Amino acid sequence: MIDLNRRRENFDVAMAKAKRTGRLTLLGRTEAELPASPAEAHLETFPNPAPNRNYRIHFETDDFTSVCPVTGQPDFARIDIEYVPDRLCVESKSLKFYLASYRNERAFNEAVTNRILDDFVNACAPREAIITTQFSARGGIALTVRAEYPDKSKSNREGDDAAHEGVHGTPNRDS
Repeated sequence: MIDLNRRRENFDVAMAKAKRTGRLTLLGRTEAELPASPAEAHLETFPNPAPNRNYRIHFETDDFTSVCPVTGQPDFARIDIEYVPDRLCVESKSLKFYLASYRNERAFNEAVTNRILDDFVNACAPREAIITTQFSARGGIALTVRAEYPDKSKSNREGDDAAHEGVHGTPNRDS
């Protein structure tokens, strides 16, 4: 015998989940294809389950590849993304697809890191975010790039500008 009440409850739960994750198009879909470029990729989000709390989410992968814009050689990197969500969290499968979309992207390592940060901030508007990319050594030199949101170095530069004004500004009246 079919329990209609139970089926209705399951349907209601499934509909509530669908409404909460209505923008998630990759999760649970095995037929999804990798985007050809970061411009085609989409970072999907879902509502932060604890928006009144500051907590950190950390993603990491050793499986990142982009392409050197000069030589065409692959650049391999470890990427760490740490952020404090505000109203939205980034869904991890969409992040995986987004990062994989760089495999044929020709860009300098610094540009890659800053674009990832910009796209991440545009997708979820976090309270803060740090993207750290550690590119494998090539020619004996490894490269690590760290980009932050909000840009804390701006306030440091503004403070430096004010300090320089005091040094190079008008003479002290007391002298």
